[in-house]
Amino acid sequence: MFSSVHRGIYPQAHYNHQHLGRSANLVANSAMDHNTRIIVFITLDGVQSLDLSGPMEVFAVANQHKPSVLPAYRLIVASPHGGVITTHAGLEIHGVCALRDLPAEIDTIITTGGSEAAMREAAAENILLPWLQERSKNTRRIASVCIGALVLAAAGLLNGRRATTHWNSCALLQKLFPEVRLDADAIFTADGPIYTSAGVTAGIDLCLSLLEADGGPALSLAVARELVLYMRRAGGQSQYSHTLQSQVSSQSQSNSRLQQLLNEIMAQPAGDLRTPTLAARVHMSERTFSRIFQQETGSTPARFVDAARLEFAKNLLITTSWPLARIADHSGYSSLDTLHRSFTKHLGTTPGFFRDRFGGAV
Repeated sequence: MFSSVHRGIYPQAHYNHQHLGRSANLVANSAMDHNTRIIVFITLDGVQSLDLSGPMEVFAVANQHKPSVLPAYRLIVASPHGGVITTHAGLEIHGVCALRDLPAEIDTIITTGGSEAAMREAAAENILLPWLQERSKNTRRIASVCIGALVLAAAGLLNGRRATTHWNSCALLQKLFPEVRLDADAIFTADGPIYTSAGVTAGIDLCLSLLEADGGPALSLAVARELVLYMRRAGGQSQYSHTLQSQVSSQSQSNSRLQQLLNEIMAQPAGDLRTPTLAARVHMSERTFSRIFQQETGSTPARFVDAARLEFAKNLLITTSWPLARIADHSGYSSLDTLHRSFTKHLGTTPGFFRDRFGGAV
């Protein structure tokens, strides 16, 4: 059901972090205080530690900063059967609550995913997915961190909704669940009561946004400052991922002409790369070329060329000290203004800011 996400054998260790330990050992079936919002973190074996601990810290720190008029947060770590969860790094979380023992009233559910084997097992057991479907009817909001989106999608909660996940799992999410409106570049998404976030630290970004919705920007900013975080991160996953190269590398080898063309576009995105010109280079009609290109890459030729030019420009900004105008020219942009518009549209930032942040050559 799910592709391989985590592999390997990791040494076991005990994770005794005060917030995780305290939350996991709560008496979960007690009546909920209406001045308290219960947040349940659904996790499975193989979860990335930061996918769980990072978002939890946002709400735990918020309890120290919140105005007295706001409800406190009560954090519970849960899994289908409870007990012990072993993270990707081999850390053990004890006292995890079983789904059957959770309170009747839950404010927020956040799924954090796990290893491929753990997610397959959870789907096969037919416990977690029906539980999510039923609880979604009366839960104020449901969110996912990283590949936890695959769990929400498997439960049908992302059908027809805009969603994201870790950039390395976006293609898998779209393949397995085509009803999902994937936004591969988003740091996090909100569609009705359903929220999804990209990899690892993006879950923290999402939870800061949820916190801001609950208690206002001052509370969210105070938590961000304490955790030494950006309140709002500039740009999207494209700043950090290699999605385009992965897209090229994973193509079917059945069409070597198209494979070669993709590599040529990536290597030299300047020049005439309009769809009719590209079709002629592989000796296809424009209609046939567009159909096969979409089928093989999941993208239109024009979108792929745009992405190639952006990726090429990003690499030049990081590895050279060239003036921006020269970078625009070598990347296939018609002008410096076009380069700026592309960065603003796709990354939410400027070429200059991108270079400053990611360390262009001097």
